[in-house]
Amino acid sequence: MNTETLNRVLYGSKLTAYAIMRRSTYVLSVLAVVLLIIAHGVVESPLRLQMLFYAIDVIFAVFVIIYFLRILYTFERVKFLKRTWFEGILMGVILVNQVGTYLLGFPVVYNIFEGIGIPLSVEFYRVLVSLYMLVLLIIELLETKVHLKTLQLKPSITFILSFLLLISIGTALFMLPKMTNAPEGMRFIDALFMATSASCITGLVVVDPGTYFTFSGQVVLLILVQLGGLGVMTFATFFASLMRQGISIKHHIALHEVMDSESLFSTKGLLRKLIILTLSIELIAVFLVFMSWGAEAKFESLSHKIFYSVFHAITGFTNAGFSLYPEGLYTEPIRYSYALHLIMVALILLGGIGFPTLLDVFSPRSMRRRLNAPWKNWKLLSRVTIYTSAALVAFGTIIFFLLEYYNSLSHLSFAEALVASIFQSVTTRSSGFNTVDMSSLASPTLLLLMFLMFIGASPGSMGGGIKTTTFTVIIISVIATIRNKRNIEIANRTIPAAVSYKAFAVFTFAALINLIFIFLLSITDSQFDFIRLAFEQVSAFGTVGLSTGITAGLSDMGKLLILSSMYIGRVGTLTVAVALSSRAYTTAYKYPATHLAIG
Repeated sequence: MNTETLNRVLYGSKLTAYAIMRRSTYVLSVLAVVLLIIAHGVVESPLRLQMLFYAIDVIFAVFVIIYFLRILYTFERVKFLKRTWFEGILMGVILVNQVGTYLLGFPVVYNIFEGIGIPLSVEFYRVLVSLYMLVLLIIELLETKVHLKTLQLKPSITFILSFLLLISIGTALFMLPKMTNAPEGMRFIDALFMATSASCITGLVVVDPGTYFTFSGQVVLLILVQLGGLGVMTFATFFASLMRQGISIKHHIALHEVMDSESLFSTKGLLRKLIILTLSIELIAVFLVFMSWGAEAKFESLSHKIFYSVFHAITGFTNAGFSLYPEGLYTEPIRYSYALHLIMVALILLGGIGFPTLLDVFSPRSMRRRLNAPWKNWKLLSRVTIYTSAALVAFGTIIFFLLEYYNSLSHLSFAEALVASIFQSVTTRSSGFNTVDMSSLASPTLLLLMFLMFIGASPGSMGGGIKTTTFTVIIISVIATIRNKRNIEIANRTIPAAVSYKAFAVFTFAALINLIFIFLLSITDSQFDFIRLAFEQVSAFGTVGLSTGITAGLSDMGKLLILSSMYIGRVGTLTVAVALSSRAYTTAYKYPATHLAIG
């Protein structure tokens, strides 16, 4: 039977078969994820765990059968295989592992990774497959748009709601019995705080992640950090463009607003480059961190060392600042691991510089273009973010060194004190790592760090704060006003008045949010010094994660205030304002000009 005859035979049942396969995928994807959550979060009996894993493997086998049926019912089979290449590889791995495990008695995935000292590989394999199928399920539901047609949500509201959904899921998972080592489980407010801190890539903690969470809990924390770093919507849209025919105009608009790309047409190409660049940097970072662990850093096994490397590489690049050590990088085994500290400095800078700038400076296409045309400069956004970030890092390093040389840096040599000063200046970009005792810092130093944290990272990055470009535009606008210049200019370009208004709106809104929350914290947690409360609040708003050690001691109301500040700081002050505002029906009018006395 040739291909054309086969297609004619299958044509009559094609629609029915596709409907059955789609519904089966929906149900089985949800069931697999639910079974995994029960296995890793609730069930402790070995027999019941084995039964759950058998059921999950049966579901995986059905996934493979459905994929082969989709190939059979697709009339352009070569194009289908090219379009679903990643899914095809994954189904091939499942098929080989299932045949080896249940027919030949040789579990392929387990034996390969166990042979190089990496246990729990089968659990990782099941989690990854189930999450992948769940993502495909979500994409299918988004493509049908059955539930979204009546909502007509703004892109900014969609962005805000995606983080609320991620935080809700994280909170529920943290409260499962097997996620923590605490016999009584995790309190709701603490689970909500940790889920918010991870999803908003802040790094403030009310428990020690390295000892309080089990391995499953630490994996959930890491997944929340990764999803929160790139954004839920970014992940979903990327998979939609990777696995299907494309993404909608609504998704283009949302990504254009979130990533601050220069044009609407650049968002699709930007998205694929963004994911590839992120994964490439993180893979290189894992290798470098793995190699930088000194002999004083003790690990139980190779897999333990690999997981620590993966965890710190991802939390470093995403600027989350979570650590599995009790006192972060200030913990005794790695306090003086300066090679590790400098690697983390590089990761923090790369994660906080902004994806548009990373792509402009480091993408192979951009570098080839500049090699062929050396006279071409970086884009204006890249120049502003890089030069402003460099100036702020240099300023922070010098002032921190001078303020703390006879205080927290007194026990270090000149070179060690300089590295520590660079690290603390860089970490205020939006990371929460520290290599000095934060509780011993002088008040002027805390004020310096608050200033740097308030500015934060660059647009389109992992970091928070008002952003370096906002700070630059405000400074230039102020200088232009003082000099009585008509136009606001930078690098032979004129900044539109609307951009200046936006910068001042972000600054004003951010300043008001911080003042209000500091005032409320001084009421709910008056047992702490005002400067420490202010530091905690600005750190939360800037999604930095630095703390003087008072986070766990905050009242429940104080924790609610801090987690609210983290959320507002992550989604963006202007995004919140735009989402809550009502659009003016028309602006086709102008009132007579008037003057008010200023200053």
